[in-house]
Amino acid sequence: MQISAEISQGTRQLLERYSRAHGVKKQFLIENALLHHIQALEELPASVIIPPRLVVSAAGGRKIAAMVSGRRKPTRGLVELMRGGD
Repeated sequence: MQISAEISQGTRQLLERYSRAHGVKKQFLIENALLHHIQALEELPASVIIPPRLVVSAAGGRKIAAMVSGRRKPTRGLVELMRGGD
């Protein structure tokens, strides 16, 4: 059976890059991805499925941008972790 679907240029590039890099035919990769996804949807609770895209409000987007662009001093725990401490 053949299925046709419109996908974004970015998704197509990812598919082609992965296919070439791993020597996997695109048909095989797509079928396995669909089977894997459908099985996960059927067997796992919805709360553990992370969507590939998240939609946030404009206010939420501004808050996220402010959080990631701000320069903050690293926490003591992070400094210890990066130095190899437990």
